[in-house]
Amino acid sequence: MTLPTFRNWQSVQDEVLRRIHAREWSPGELIPNEADLAIEFGCARSTVNRALRSLADSGLLDRRRKAGTRVAAQPVAKATLDIAVIRHEVEERGGRYGYQLIERKTAVPPLSTSGAMKTRADAALLHVRALHLADDGPYAVEDRWINTNIVPDALDETFEELSANEWLLKHAPYTHGDIAFSAIQALPDDADIFGVPKGSALFAIDRVTWDNALSVTKVRLLFLPGYQLRTTI
Repeated sequence: MTLPTFRNWQSVQDEVLRRIHAREWSPGELIPNEADLAIEFGCARSTVNRALRSLADSGLLDRRRKAGTRVAAQPVAKATLDIAVIRHEVEERGGRYGYQLIERKTAVPPLSTSGAMKTRADAALLHVRALHLADDGPYAVEDRWINTNIVPDALDETFEELSANEWLLKHAPYTHGDIAFSAIQALPDDADIFGVPKGSALFAIDRVTWDNALSVTKVRLLFLPGYQLRTTI
């Protein structure tokens, strides 16, 4: 019996990528269907489907129902952004990390938060607010809401020693996230923490992470002007 050449979707993806980059499949060209590729690669059709979906999500393939799959005529470059452990980020930049819990409570969030997280308007969530430090100076303010229906173990955590940022990445799996970047004016509390005048510009990252259709957490991270966010495309 001959073993399959391609045993997982990643190996199928690598071969499809090779063919695209080598122009064996040209931009705009219709590629073989999943059933034929499964036979050629000696693997399950579901394995091929998973590989092609991944490449479609990255913008390299254009998949349309009943029309087949084509190599994208104009591939869209997409940024890959990992959720960083802020402690690691500070240390990798050569700083000495510190952490202070500002507030931890269970409360009903603002409607803008429950709407973004798709939770009931009257549902209580865990609210954690904390300060991350670099060399004893303010580095980031973390303002986070946690859906304890999805992450019930968070109710047992004090977050006095370990940040919610780091704890969630260790204990709460997620499938995807929504993220936005903006410049905002510092409110009085944040201005005091950063030691800047009220209304000063701060760099904000707003993110909601999801476990399929259910929200895990919503966080706003605030940084002083000059903060640099690095990613790859």
